[in-house]
Amino acid sequence: MGDLFTERELQFAIRLGVSLVCGTIVGLERESRGKPAGVSTHCFVIAGAALFTFLSLSVDPNSPARIAAQVISGVGFLGAGMILKSDAGTVTNLTTAAAVWFAAAIGMAIGFGWYVIAVGSTLYATVVPRIPHLSKWGKDNDP
Repeated sequence: MGDLFTERELQFAIRLGVSLVCGTIVGLERESRGKPAGVSTHCFVIAGAALFTFLSLSVDPNSPARIAAQVISGVGFLGAGMILKSDAGTVTNLTTAAAVWFAAAIGMAIGFGWYVIAVGSTLYATVVPRIPHLSKWGKDNDP
């Protein structure tokens, strides 16, 4: 049993736990606004990016960028599938696609073990979608 949980597995278990927390926080923000990508999507994107980055570091610590670069384009493709254009010409889900892409960056930070950067970015991802709605707060409270 001692061989099953080496230092590497412990390091990854920590990364997986941080990914779950960050993905849940970002996903809850998106779900609270009725957006199509919620907790599950963000947890999978963050943990997947963390896993690919961690594996990349483990396989070739001198050149982890090769696999990590593919995460960026792969998640970009996923996000592109979320963007919809209506018959009226309006574009929807652009912020959700950007949030998924940003979630991959959070996952990569976790994969590299940069937890403070990942948590700070998670907070950023929950605050930024609320900024355009700040002007409504004052109007809702007017008599």
